[in-house]
Amino acid sequence: MIRVLVADDQPLSRAGLAALLGAEPDLEVVGAAADGAEALELAQRLRPDVACLDVRMPGPDGIEVARRLCGPGADPQVPVLMLTTFDLDDYVFGALEAGASGFLLKDADPDTIVRAVRQVAAGNGTLDHSLTRRVIREFVDRRRLQPVSGRVADGLLTARERDVLLHLAQGMSNEEIAAALVVEVSTVKSHLARMLPKLGVRSRLQAVVWAYQNRVVTVPGPDAGR
Repeated sequence: MIRVLVADDQPLSRAGLAALLGAEPDLEVVGAAADGAEALELAQRLRPDVACLDVRMPGPDGIEVARRLCGPGADPQVPVLMLTTFDLDDYVFGALEAGASGFLLKDADPDTIVRAVRQVAAGNGTLDHSLTRRVIREFVDRRRLQPVSGRVADGLLTARERDVLLHLAQGMSNEEIAAALVVEVSTVKSHLARMLPKLGVRSRLQAVVWAYQNRVVTVPGPDAGR
């Protein structure tokens, strides 16, 4: 059973998300917070497997709550899924730096939200596919996560780890990467487990940002594919 904490200052959004997740047989909503302070208190007391946080909340906002729940030194470490109404919300970029495992728009398909919670609980990041290129491009322009260059990455990663990173940057799941590389899913997970510490990042989503940021892969321009 995956234990989930929901935090949103809008009562209707909070109740709706709790009802959506609670209807799933493998998900249990163990707490619902109306602001950042309550989210932190409930997380400390209930120790959920995943925290679904609204970006904008009274008190500590979503980004600060994410930093305290999944940043360095957090105890307990709680994986965070950010939910936002805004498709290019500045807070989201800070949340990625804080170690959030991913974010989705609140109007995402219900199945997508449920799937994302399961992915985050399993240690897999998630990013709304419709926003990936725009968000990464914006993030690369605004932030500097790591000082390591793409050239140094060639010396840090094995050829197969680099292959995994390139597929990860395309938004592929572990299963899709395994199929593309004709290996077992467990092999992909092993490569990821070794790769993240080498890059100095804490999540697969940060690894994707790192790959774009250090030009291991490039961000297509706004008109690409037209």
